[in-house]
Amino acid sequence: MDGIKILATFSVLVLFYKLFTYSKKGGVSQKEAVKALLKTEFREFELVEKEQLTHNTAKYKFKLADESHVLGLPIGQHITVKTIIGGKPVSRSYTPTSLDEECVGFFELLVKSYPEGNISKHIGDMKIGEKINISGPRGFYEYVPNVHKHLAMVAGGTGITPMFQIMKAIARDPSDKTRVTLLYGNVLEEDILLKQELDDLVKQRPDQFKITYLLDKPERDDWEGGVGYVTLDLMKESFPSAEEDVQLLVCGPPGMVSSVKRNAVALGFPRAKPVSKMEDRVFVF
Repeated sequence: MDGIKILATFSVLVLFYKLFTYSKKGGVSQKEAVKALLKTEFREFELVEKEQLTHNTAKYKFKLADESHVLGLPIGQHITVKTIIGGKPVSRSYTPTSLDEECVGFFELLVKSYPEGNISKHIGDMKIGEKINISGPRGFYEYVPNVHKHLAMVAGGTGITPMFQIMKAIARDPSDKTRVTLLYGNVLEEDILLKQELDDLVKQRPDQFKITYLLDKPERDDWEGGVGYVTLDLMKESFPSAEEDVQLLVCGPPGMVSSVKRNAVALGFPRAKPVSKMEDRVFVF
């Protein structure tokens, strides 16, 4: 019975948020903007700008069909990118770093390209003016303000993108009092993505946001962040008790995700489900 009540509460909150978010915040428009995404079919979007962030990671800007359109992606969800490689269709999911409220007429993707990667290498090799096929939105998480008092986040590598998107949405909404504690792990300092943007968010909401950066291999003696993996002790020290109103969000490499899920159980969180739902206490993107 309690589960039914929780589901009903989430449904009402999501509906309320969708109905009033544009008028309350004065977002893209007082009326609903035209959304570029379609779940049922792939659409082409043209690459108009590429900014190299690290040796293998770049931010890509794609324009929409009309400069007044928005992508139409709920906060916390992702898109599917598809292309043909070797005569066969391949696809992969990505979470844009841009929000509809701030990016009208375009959207942005953060992509780490691997030599052996299919989609990531294809995007990395794209030239300005070339197009990719995208559909969406996809996913079971849709952020709604003030549902939980605290979001405990663990991210690794490009797994930062949904966390960054959620934090940006919180920072843009003066009425959103949700607190965020983020543990963000990478191998080297140069691998930390969106660090300046993340630090700026902390400056905007110093009483709400806290970030700990972790490195496997710090290369300087004066590194002030953490060293090593996201351990049980670190999670216990950083996050509120599982008995409090806190939701744990996880996104990153499979090994990190598996470890964090085990640690969460040891801390008193429910065991993560094979497919996470928005109302779950532990949500894996």
